[in-house]
Amino acid sequence: MTRFPHPARRPVHLAAGLLALLPLAFSGPGAAEETAPAVAVELNALDPVDGACRLVFVARNGLGSDITALVLETVAFDAEGGVSQIALFDFADLPAGRPRVRQFDIAGTSCEAVGSLLVNGVQTCEGAEACPLSVSSRTDVELLG
Repeated sequence: MTRFPHPARRPVHLAAGLLALLPLAFSGPGAAEETAPAVAVELNALDPVDGACRLVFVARNGLGSDITALVLETVAFDAEGGVSQIALFDFADLPAGRPRVRQFDIAGTSCEAVGSLLVNGVQTCEGAEACPLSVSSRTDVELLG
């Protein structure tokens, strides 16, 4: 398994990141359903760059306290549903209530070849007792959690 450092710490050679805006859920017409506090991860964009696919994530820490380190185990699937890559994505720190954008490049992969992404689990969560996730995607590529 490959571990990808946060881009501000070291150059990223291969990665896939995940982060998002806290989604709103509705239980019925006009009635908002209460949601448990979570770290929301949204796949916001996929951009082709120099023989790679850059994944852009927006993350929001809705837990009420700062996360000092967050590493997610992610799995990229190809268009046919086969596993193409497993990687650890280092999202670094996430301050409470403030959105953060993180991006990771999947080297040797075109964006058209990415069928879906899965957040397989939380590898590291520091600064919080637990890091429950809420995932979403603004792209045609489904983000599963």
